[in-house]
Amino acid sequence: MASVAEVEVVVAHNERTVLRVGDMFLKVDADEARGALEAEAMALAPLPTPDVLWREPHVLALAAVHGAPLARLGQPSTASPTAWSAAGEAVRALHDAPPPPWPGRSLDDLATRLDDECAWLVTNRVLPTDVVTRGRRVAEEALRPRPPVFAHGDLQADHVFVDGDRITGVLDWSEAGPGDALFDLASLTFGHGERLGDVVAGYGADVDLDGVRAWWCWRSLVAIHWLTEHGFDPFAPGCEVDVLRSQV
Repeated sequence: MASVAEVEVVVAHNERTVLRVGDMFLKVDADEARGALEAEAMALAPLPTPDVLWREPHVLALAAVHGAPLARLGQPSTASPTAWSAAGEAVRALHDAPPPPWPGRSLDDLATRLDDECAWLVTNRVLPTDVVTRGRRVAEEALRPRPPVFAHGDLQADHVFVDGDRITGVLDWSEAGPGDALFDLASLTFGHGERLGDVVAGYGADVDLDGVRAWWCWRSLVAIHWLTEHGFDPFAPGCEVDVLRSQV
């Protein structure tokens, strides 16, 4: 009897489920518009992306890409400095491309989210008030007007796949749109700050490092609530709380 591919649950929560069946990934999204945007963003991006096999309402089928993630949050990266520099070069190519035609997230919305999440952290005593206050002070530096670029919007290191020193694919484009270049650089190096120099070397431009670190704090503060409610642990070594404390 021929072998049957197993169904692997990659991610599962009440907003999105990702399944792997052989060399195909099925992304089931509660928000149909998010799947449509992801497919369009991949078509526009000047980077290697997964092939779209088919799309139906709420479901996007993607081909697997070769290689392995550049890194995973909370784990040491085994990728070479050259691979990290290649990731920086790829991000620069994306940022040099024309921004997509849909609107990005406004600074007012980002500031409101920071306010709300900091209030939740303090009210529920998730973190000491002084840590939240100092982290918020740093994070507010990220919320400065900057020229929008074609931003990935969720460029975590485990969304960038490499084979040796070569970028083979960039995944998860559902947050793509006009945005701050520093946010992408911060997302890529989040929890792997020691690799920031390699990424900047590949990016090949002056980078506001304080702005990157400010986005590290912003992401830490706004993510903790969602993560705890969806079964993830932001207090795990090397994850959101550790990143926040390292900056404050």
